[in-house]
Amino acid sequence: MNRNILNLQQLIAQAARGDHAAFAEMYERTHVHLFGIALRMLGQRQVAEDVLQEAYVSIWKNAASYRSNIDGQEIQPITWLIAIVRNKALDALRVRTRRNERAWTEQDEHEQQQENAHAPDPAPSAMQLLEQALQALHIEGCMSALDGSFRQSLALAYYQGLSHSEVAAQMNAPLGTVKAWIRRGLDKLRACLATQGVAP
Repeated sequence: MNRNILNLQQLIAQAARGDHAAFAEMYERTHVHLFGIALRMLGQRQVAEDVLQEAYVSIWKNAASYRSNIDGQEIQPITWLIAIVRNKALDALRVRTRRNERAWTEQDEHEQQQENAHAPDPAPSAMQLLEQALQALHIEGCMSALDGSFRQSLALAYYQGLSHSEVAAQMNAPLGTVKAWIRRGLDKLRACLATQGVAP
């Protein structure tokens, strides 16, 4: 076990020095596990594949920033890799959420919304990636604590990208009821995250 961890650390270090063969070996050892994490978070195979590709680009670019010990806390190589994948998956979920909310606003209010151009965020540090991974765990925990109808309607809308009407059809419930479930579910989710000190 320790030998495997050491080897993975060595592969990351060699990738940081531009060793493509070491990076390829690291990919072979880890991509199945990391893809499973992305797919579980996103629920869509193609999106998960895109996120995984972005994650490995980030891993290649930031390999030199990996530290096995930060402030006395041991950081396993796989933990660092998972944090990067979770960060990219969260970015994809935020984009999907903004897109869905925009579509719902247009449907409910019959107004066109213009999306403001945002400059790309600077590359996050290893500690920022870990903090964002912890935020993802908080979100999953708060989702699990929601009542069944709230949780199911939010999961269909945000994780599967369904419209209000599609969620209503999937749950065999009136459209107005589904809209209320989603709004109340979001309120409860934000309140849960706020109690944990996580920005909604």
